[in-house]
Amino acid sequence: MDTARQELWVEEPVGRRRMPDPVRTAAVRAVLITALTLAQATAAFFLSVTGSWLAFPMVLGSVASTVAATWSVLDVWVTRQVWNQRHGVVSAPSSTARALRRERRHARHAEHTGARDAERIRDRMRETDRARGARGSGGGRLSQA
Repeated sequence: MDTARQELWVEEPVGRRRMPDPVRTAAVRAVLITALTLAQATAAFFLSVTGSWLAFPMVLGSVASTVAATWSVLDVWVTRQVWNQRHGVVSAPSSTARALRRERRHARHAEHTGARDAERIRDRMRETDRARGARGSGGGRLSQA
């Protein structure tokens, strides 16, 4: 017999981050309005089939609710876009940000290249100074002739 007990509640890592509060509020509102619209449309359909006098007002209410549900779903989308713009959460960098990064990268590259070239020039100068110093003064071909 195995006496080890398994945990009743196991936390699992979340695949996605939580939605921001305003977006979540708009999404809950949209789901509630859409659910009520579907219930109202179903009731209007059955009242129409039975020929009840309530069918006409329910159909008008269903049309109005459909407009409201569409508006609420658009509200979720707009709220999400506004939140992303205000808080700087952008999934892809804009072309201007990309251009600025490219300019900075080119400037860094030019700076490194200039420093590297200056170091090469200094190394060549040192080598020629050493070569002149090893030969001594008057050690060239013309002085030997």
